[in-house]
Amino acid sequence: MIPRRRNSKKGRVEIIPMIDVMLFLLVFFIMITLQMITDKGLKLQLPTSSTAKELPHPHFVINIEKSGKVIVKGKEMSLDQLQSFLSADGDVEHTQVTIAADKVVPFQQFVHVMDTCQKAGVTQIGIATKAT
Repeated sequence: MIPRRRNSKKGRVEIIPMIDVMLFLLVFFIMITLQMITDKGLKLQLPTSSTAKELPHPHFVINIEKSGKVIVKGKEMSLDQLQSFLSADGDVEHTQVTIAADKVVPFQQFVHVMDTCQKAGVTQIGIATKAT
């Protein structure tokens, strides 16, 4: 009898599943990066300040137009809607809000928006200005 030689299989690296995983990771990182881009807001003429500081990216940018309209994430809101929107955020005490008001907006309108934020429970409020 002649001894048979066993065909030993060599180990292989399957590349197709690895490509699938890499594509999944790429899509995941793209989606996360898109969510990290802050709200650019509207084209407003912000008031100037010589002591302006850069703040960390806020959760929400509240824009107040010349006409007094309040706009958040591209949607016009009343003050009651704004309060409900901010209250529904979840952990409101850690919600960061920046208010960007056109420089011709009456200060009273700005105060109304700030009061609405505080009524919703937001304690971290920033004011957008343009550095000189």
